[in-house]
Amino acid sequence: MKSLRLICTACLLSSGLFAATIERPGDNEQKDIEALREWINTRRQVTVKEIGGALSVSGEVRTEFQATTEVKNGIKQRGQGGATPLNNNAFDVEVNLMIDYRADRTWAAIKLEFDNDAGIFSGTFNRLKLEKAYFGARVLQHDLYTSDIEFGRRRLSTIMDSKLEFNSFFDGIYFKYDRAFEVAGDFYIHAGPFLVNERANQYAYVGEIGLLDIANTGLYSKYSIVDWDTKDFDDPVKRERFDFVVSQLILGYKFIPTHLKKVVILYAAGLYNTNARKISITGYSKQAAGGYLGFSIGELRKKGDWAFDGNYQVLQAQAVPDFDNSGIGLGNADDSGFYTVKLDGTGGKTTRKTAAGNGNYRGFILTLEYLFTNNLNLQQQWQQSITLDDSIGPFRRYKQYEMELVYLF
Repeated sequence: MKSLRLICTACLLSSGLFAATIERPGDNEQKDIEALREWINTRRQVTVKEIGGALSVSGEVRTEFQATTEVKNGIKQRGQGGATPLNNNAFDVEVNLMIDYRADRTWAAIKLEFDNDAGIFSGTFNRLKLEKAYFGARVLQHDLYTSDIEFGRRRLSTIMDSKLEFNSFFDGIYFKYDRAFEVAGDFYIHAGPFLVNERANQYAYVGEIGLLDIANTGLYSKYSIVDWDTKDFDDPVKRERFDFVVSQLILGYKFIPTHLKKVVILYAAGLYNTNARKISITGYSKQAAGGYLGFSIGELRKKGDWAFDGNYQVLQAQAVPDFDNSGIGLGNADDSGFYTVKLDGTGGKTTRKTAAGNGNYRGFILTLEYLFTNNLNLQQQWQQSITLDDSIGPFRRYKQYEMELVYLF
């Protein structure tokens, strides 16, 4: 009995000590909750209704299918027996959440993108990207002109117009000036600096000037320039990767044919990298030009609407940086770069035979969209391309069909 009492006493003491150990985090958490409640109680909980302005929440749910074929020097790059682990067919599930707030002279916008591969074993569940996060204010307000300033992040393609460039993110300060002229048209100039690499203290600059609906004819013109060559690197390969000052001119005509009763846009663009140099990879020739020609029909506004866009693209190897290319490209399943072995700037310098990247191609892209309901959109796209100059890098062919269902809310 004495032994039994000793065992029971030991059990009680140990359970008490164990309970004390378990309760400590709970106690701290309770203290944190109470402190948070006190902080909230000392401050008024402000609602959107009280501060004014308009808050909107919207989103997209997307399911996507892609069928892709890619050949490099006669060797299949995707699928069974391919040179890379990528499959010919790909299925994605994507959610985009957008939050916008607007007051009289200020606003803010947020976009979160959840883009994951589908499948029980092949799927991913943690791919989250901050696509947009910026706020702005109106500096000048007049009947004929306005001036705004915005701070934060978004893709360059959302503020600059191109089908060949502006695929990078703009993390910077954006200045906007817009003015309406009764006869000339709607004039604007938008520009700003943005961060490229804070570890290297590296920045870039971009701007676009345009005149829309010139003399009320539907004609428009846009000129943009982006300067990536803002830092003098000791490494010659790094200098080449950022040796780009790209100018682009777009001319277009927007009208509504009487027999079609749908908006039609005809457009053409040309761009040139004025910093391109004659180097060994290109056979000591400049490969600095690019352009596209196309048209679009229709707009998506309500159930039953459809829209079609088709364009032909040509892009030389030194016209646009690999990391900023928004055109068709050539698939690039192995993520090979033009100046470096890998697209991210690693792996050492390439040669004339191995230089690949996302440029040096010609091809076309066709896109068709249809609104089944006011919320459900079907998108289909076909694109294909081929190497432009087969004396530079590997010879490549690329084709892709994509179908996407998008539910908007």
